[in-house]
Amino acid sequence: MGQHKPVLTYQDSGVSIDRGAALVDRIRPLARRTARPGVLQGLGGFGALFELPAGQYRHPVLVSGTDGVGTKLKLAARLDRHRTIGIDLVAMCVNDIVVCGAEPLYFLDYFASGKLDVDQVASVVEGIATGCLSARCALIGGETAEMPGLYRAGDYDLAGFAVGIAEKERLILPDRVRPGDVLIGLASSGPHSNGYSLIRKIIEHTGADLGGLLDDSTLGDKLMAPTLIYVKSILKLLESVPVHAISHITGGGLPENLPRVLPKGVCARISRSSVPFLPIFRWLQEQGNVAESEMYRTFNCGIGMVVCVDPADAEITREILGSCGEQTHVLGEILDSNDPAVVFEP
Repeated sequence: MGQHKPVLTYQDSGVSIDRGAALVDRIRPLARRTARPGVLQGLGGFGALFELPAGQYRHPVLVSGTDGVGTKLKLAARLDRHRTIGIDLVAMCVNDIVVCGAEPLYFLDYFASGKLDVDQVASVVEGIATGCLSARCALIGGETAEMPGLYRAGDYDLAGFAVGIAEKERLILPDRVRPGDVLIGLASSGPHSNGYSLIRKIIEHTGADLGGLLDDSTLGDKLMAPTLIYVKSILKLLESVPVHAISHITGGGLPENLPRVLPKGVCARISRSSVPFLPIFRWLQEQGNVAESEMYRTFNCGIGMVVCVDPADAEITREILGSCGEQTHVLGEILDSNDPAVVFEP
């Protein structure tokens, strides 16, 4: 008599269709909270539908951005804190969009793991919804994937995708920047979502206690502080001030990100004393014995966004941003130069 072959199911391979369906039901109300004019349907379709605002733009330009949160995910797993990671994901995408002068419209996410933990994913999506509300964009779609054998137990990865809109003639491009312009920095909440491979290496080498106190909270709290979303503040500023350039300070810090918005023939001069080196960055520098130059090219060091304006608009710029709750710092100015770099001075 022949040997009977086992009857196999998708569940036997480690993938649960039922878990996926339960998750969609769980997060659908979260997405519904973020709805804004233009959303044509909720979650569940094959494609996310969004109608562009009719009559508001003469020459509309769509501005898109995609990003993740890097190895901050490993720290989130270690601390079992997943909600703020969702905020990070939105922030990293929408902050890139708004620097072009665009208003974010909608957001989609991608979540991949070896096995879906419905509570864990729902916590992440709750953070995504919170971030979308802060950025005034709609969470209109996403995707979850169970891939047993590719991810270890408890591990997951995230990616985000955002689309915004701007009037073509109001796009913020490098050709606006002039020598003499003033650079104003908007304070960050900490490392945001960059440099966490180095952060984790420092923690590993020092054996640091994430529950230990640092300044007014724990080390873990400082490192898990979500990336600030600057959308509302920047859009409010653009209503009144002809901003010349905006730079989102992410991986690479000030030295790598400011030159991305500068035209040929100029450079940025930054005063080191104007950068609000937060306690968490002092701790990282001291514990890791990290050179100052390496700190500036790895972390934001306390500045999450930089706006470049005419000197005559510097005061009103700080007033508007301050009224939006932003802490601002005059960092330096734009100079004539053949090298579009960042020059640090005392």
